[in-house]
Amino acid sequence: MLFKPRMLLAVAAALALSACFGAPEAMKQYGGGKRTSASRPDRPQAVGTPSFTSAEAKQCAVDLQRAGVRFTPLPNQNHGGGCTSIDSVKLLDIGTPVTNLGAMTCPLARNFAAWVQYAVRPAARAYFGAEAVKVETFGTYSCRNIYGGRSGRLSQHASSNAVDVAGFVLADGRRIMLDGGWHGDKASQDFLRALHKSACRRFGTVLSPDYNAAHYNHFHLDMSGNGYCR
Repeated sequence: MLFKPRMLLAVAAALALSACFGAPEAMKQYGGGKRTSASRPDRPQAVGTPSFTSAEAKQCAVDLQRAGVRFTPLPNQNHGGGCTSIDSVKLLDIGTPVTNLGAMTCPLARNFAAWVQYAVRPAARAYFGAEAVKVETFGTYSCRNIYGGRSGRLSQHASSNAVDVAGFVLADGRRIMLDGGWHGDKASQDFLRALHKSACRRFGTVLSPDYNAAHYNHFHLDMSGNGYCR
């Protein structure tokens, strides 16, 4: 079949662009532009839009910078099913390493960073005479209902507005975990209850192992509510 001159020009232009930019990563990985049925997402693809456009969000970002926190702003995402990440950040360095952190709303990230600096570190020195060198968490964003149930309202994790803290690692290697420590030796109990009390002053909702069996091994911290502390 003969190509018309206009079609030949279009083909040549497309080849020139592909030579400049190379093959997309998805094509490199899967060997072509066709997507297999296994790679199709279960829910609509998240579409990113610019974040930190409101005055409140911009002030929160300034607060993080002034606190010496290193972070990356994330685009606003609608993940489908009512799950979102709006004006959220990825914390890179708050002075103490933290595991499993994903997207966090900026207010949550700001209060969490301050809690680690002004509560966790001093309490570790006061109760154990050692520095806290790591905070271990179960993560932040998760598109799910409360308690992971099939029904019920969405968790604050579904809007990147919650973090679950599992425990703390000290410089001498000791691990003070909610699972075991909450009802453990006196120093661990006093340390964790001091952190719980401090968290209740910084977050909208704080749930501890005393709340219910689902929280036996972590603190749930989120920015909803108005000082609900259990």
